[in-house]
Amino acid sequence: MLSLEWVFLLFPPSSVSSLYISLPLPAPLLLTQTSLFLSFSLLFTPLPLPFMGAIDVAAIAKTEGESMVKREEERMGEAEYMKGVRHLCDTGVTKVPSRYILPAPDRPHIVRCGDSTSSHNLKLPIIDLSLLHTPKRAMALEALSMACKEYGFFQVVNHGIPCEVIEDMTDVSKRFFGMPYDEREKYMSSDLRSPVRYGTSFNQIKDRVFCWRDFLKLNCQPLESVLPFWPSSPADMREKTSAYANGMKSLFKELMSAILESLGVSIKVLSEFDNGSHLMVVNCFPPCPEPNLTLGMPPHSDYGFLTLLLQDQVAGLQVQYNNEWVTIEPVPGAFVVNIGDHLEIFSNGIYKSILHRVLVNSLQNRISIASLHSMPVEKVISPAAELVSESSPKRYMDTDFSTFLNYISSTEFKKKNFLESRKLTRTMDQTTEGQLC
Repeated sequence: MLSLEWVFLLFPPSSVSSLYISLPLPAPLLLTQTSLFLSFSLLFTPLPLPFMGAIDVAAIAKTEGESMVKREEERMGEAEYMKGVRHLCDTGVTKVPSRYILPAPDRPHIVRCGDSTSSHNLKLPIIDLSLLHTPKRAMALEALSMACKEYGFFQVVNHGIPCEVIEDMTDVSKRFFGMPYDEREKYMSSDLRSPVRYGTSFNQIKDRVFCWRDFLKLNCQPLESVLPFWPSSPADMREKTSAYANGMKSLFKELMSAILESLGVSIKVLSEFDNGSHLMVVNCFPPCPEPNLTLGMPPHSDYGFLTLLLQDQVAGLQVQYNNEWVTIEPVPGAFVVNIGDHLEIFSNGIYKSILHRVLVNSLQNRISIASLHSMPVEKVISPAAELVSESSPKRYMDTDFSTFLNYISSTEFKKKNFLESRKLTRTMDQTTEGQLC
């Protein structure tokens, strides 16, 4: 039975102007054949309940409503982010969304807003490839070896790639990213083995913080088989890009021949690259409203033997040198070349892949085209026999491309964590091959 006192504990007089409750009394209290009813009328004032334990229902409803709105905004925002930063910029974004903001220790140091260069710029060694075909070949090989050991990066000039091929590739890349989102969206895929893949960030499935980058990844091997899958818009995309891809394959093999010679390794292995993997990555880094909060690409190393990079004249590439981030000054007509993880393994650590990252700026769009080359995807990569001895034991586990893909599909790809997973450490008596570091 509900008592009057209990009712007023819930609804004290200060918050009640009238009360109305209708309920039957228990049978022992029935006074007549007709049930006796107590009637009260209840009308709340809009003031909050002023007693201990009171619940502000309106406040709870408001909080829950705001939470639902926030969750819906986050869901919608996440869907927008998956469309890429080119699309984000087209919507007129003026602040970097929280999804792209790096933790404070990982943010780049940019002197001025919109300044995409560091106070420390680096002029990489410039290798004149024409010298490889002259009596100065030995001198060029020595310079190449020094660059691979000291920097892990260098630039090449007089490389034989026609200027019009380079200009056409840069131009068609800009036009691709300038197309409406609906056109670019056709090539979006989460399949790492797809012959063509448009996406954003570094690994948009695994990244906790997104990068200020959109990309178009094109598998270039075998070219005649994958070409029909490449974008058909712009209309000259396939023609211009395939001409560029063929030029990159030839340049890569010339460079690898020189590198094998500089290592003292038989050039017989060069034939392994005839049907080797070749991935082209066309990168777009749109202007960023707050470039000091994010990166175009996080610190990482490349997985293959060599990466050949064509960058426009907008600076942004940085490499780690002497534990500092230094900006690579673009050289007109030159390609930036860097050692990949597979070459570090193959050279048994003589040549090392180097961490690099990409800055963005608030003023200019930046385009770069990276060609990543390695052995065939089914080929096992291991240290060259000529470079393994008792005094220089094997330092890396054997690996292949499938191992790499499985690794990056299962974890966030950061810095050189894949290569670190392939390193061997020998026991004190060196009785075992090694174990994972």
